[in-house]
Amino acid sequence: MAPIRGKVEDPEEEGSGDVERHEESPSELEEDAADPSDESLGEDGGSSPNVRPYNALLQSLQQSAESDEPQRKKRKVKERNGYPHQRTPSPEATSVENLDQALASETDDEDETLEASRFGAEDLDDDDEDDKHESFERHFANPDETLLKELLQSITQNDWKMSQAPARAGRKGNVTTLSAPGASDEASTAIKRPSTSPKDLGLKQRLIETSIKLIPQFDELERFAVPYIFNYMDFLFCGRAVDNAAQLRRLTCLHALNHIFKGRDRVLKNNARLTRAQEPEDLELRDRGFTRPKILMLLETRQACVKAVEAIMSLCEPEQQENKKRFQDEYVHNEEKFSPDRPDDFRELFEGNDDNDFRLGLKFTRKTIRYFSPFYSSDIIFASPLGLRRIIENEDPKKVDYDFLSSIEVAIVDQADAMLMQNWEHVEYVFDHLNRQPKDAHGCDFSRVRSWYLDGNAKYLRQTIILSAYNTPELNRLFNIRMLNIAGKAKFQPEYDGAMLDIGLQIKQTFSRYESLSPVADPDARFKHFTTAIVPSLTRYPRPADGAGGQGILIFIPSYLDFVRLRNYFASSTATVNLSFGSVSEYTPEPEVRRARSHFFTGRHSVLLYSGRAHHFHRYRIRGVKRVIMYALPDNPVFYKELVGGHLGATVAEGKAAVAETSVRAVFSRWDGLRLERVVGSKRVRSMLQEKSGDTFDFI
Repeated sequence: MAPIRGKVEDPEEEGSGDVERHEESPSELEEDAADPSDESLGEDGGSSPNVRPYNALLQSLQQSAESDEPQRKKRKVKERNGYPHQRTPSPEATSVENLDQALASETDDEDETLEASRFGAEDLDDDDEDDKHESFERHFANPDETLLKELLQSITQNDWKMSQAPARAGRKGNVTTLSAPGASDEASTAIKRPSTSPKDLGLKQRLIETSIKLIPQFDELERFAVPYIFNYMDFLFCGRAVDNAAQLRRLTCLHALNHIFKGRDRVLKNNARLTRAQEPEDLELRDRGFTRPKILMLLETRQACVKAVEAIMSLCEPEQQENKKRFQDEYVHNEEKFSPDRPDDFRELFEGNDDNDFRLGLKFTRKTIRYFSPFYSSDIIFASPLGLRRIIENEDPKKVDYDFLSSIEVAIVDQADAMLMQNWEHVEYVFDHLNRQPKDAHGCDFSRVRSWYLDGNAKYLRQTIILSAYNTPELNRLFNIRMLNIAGKAKFQPEYDGAMLDIGLQIKQTFSRYESLSPVADPDARFKHFTTAIVPSLTRYPRPADGAGGQGILIFIPSYLDFVRLRNYFASSTATVNLSFGSVSEYTPEPEVRRARSHFFTGRHSVLLYSGRAHHFHRYRIRGVKRVIMYALPDNPVFYKELVGGHLGATVAEGKAAVAETSVRAVFSRWDGLRLERVVGSKRVRSMLQEKSGDTFDFI
């Protein structure tokens, strides 16, 4: 397992940040503190929908389009042997995929033109193309111009109508927050339409049979998620788990395939109409975007990409798969790396090929799927945030390219919680480059481009689906400022009993609240509280009378920045001069990790500083833990159970410490509400954040 790819040094020693390190902001935002009106989303720095004429865009791209036009027919023959217009990759982009081929430009309609010549429009699926009430038609193909203008105006004014959608069956405390622009009631109406099986989804005919074989009837989770996904609403689902991951993946992949096939068949039908028309210039057929890719799937590892591709193949059952052997060689690792006693979420994330620097284009024709297709001729782009950023960035400004993201209509982010443990800035960087106006024409036929693309409003029709095990301020921020869908958006927040109830021990758990005036000031307030209220008490913990072991104080620090600050304090402060300590972070070499763990177990070190990402990537078994102190609560509630019920519980089970000798203490502020809720439970969190009579809460 290699959680940090390549050679990684301690940033403190090197003085520069590694691109893959998750540089967590020391402060956290309140759950809904971000305001969409404060964020600049467009290239011009404003978040307002662009309703100006598109003459300037056409003029800026006219020269490029004209230069491509004479070569269009020749390229159909040439590209049988190679990819045209290959670009120079950025110096740092050196992974297995050939970046030249990934960015090679192809016209969007070459395959469609060839196929349309083989049959007429009547030979294509015509099951729902003319249904004006069907989701694809209503949202993308033929949106009502008057309604679209009203919805865009509402989004411009940050006018969102908030409501509570029906909770997911099974738990009354689960909350689904629904946001719709302006006075639109389309979102609340859409989620009331019942769907019990794939037959109710308006799928393309070729997908109905395979989907029914895999999903004969929707279960509780699927019935809940389907209305949001298939009605093109933005959807932040904070209840992803190992046991429902396959269901959610299958639903999103089915939706992505259906979207591609609907759009592709529309283009083919219109191509056939133009071929038969006596005066084709009189037909106005707007059925596409600037570039071909329509689906972006952001995934954390290559193994996650393998699972998504396998789900797609099971749903569409292609007759041929080009470059499949290469895909299997570069992405599929079947050997088991971890023993069954490792946590399920850890094995799901890191089993198989856990490389997180990749990108893959997938192209669909009527009978064939092509792996490693150039981006400009791909229908789906699979990528990790890091892998996609490396292909967008280039030291030479003239070679920077993100036009292949200009026409993304459905963006799917799976395992967003895992991406938070890397560098979340990569995700924000990718979203910042979605649906921008292209710099080059790339062979685009502008007479076929939908009007809302030309007006610069594609980001307001893009659907974004985010699947995460839990919610965080970073996800709330993305929800508020990047998910601006005219169809509305929904956020699912589960009710929590509290991880502290599931540790298997009857021990004292203390939660101490400190005052913090703002998220920006929170890191300093936390450090001051910890060093003045917590550190002095560490020297008062008794040592074992028989000399076996030590004080066993494990200090868990989720943020690496806080970890470095506290490590420096322990190394230089006079208050800790009598405390021997070791430290383990994600950057600590393995020999030093073994030494620190051994010294902590034998009692040579009284204190062990342990970073959140070290636990995320390695799940070290730390022996000798008698007291757990949390500098901040973990985002992942599973970590709380593993540190307390696992590490501390093992010490009790081995007879190394009595239950009365053990304890847990955690500090929190008003800005830690989301973390605190998952640990103490949804019913307790509000009173703990707002209680004025005291700031210490004990549970046994």
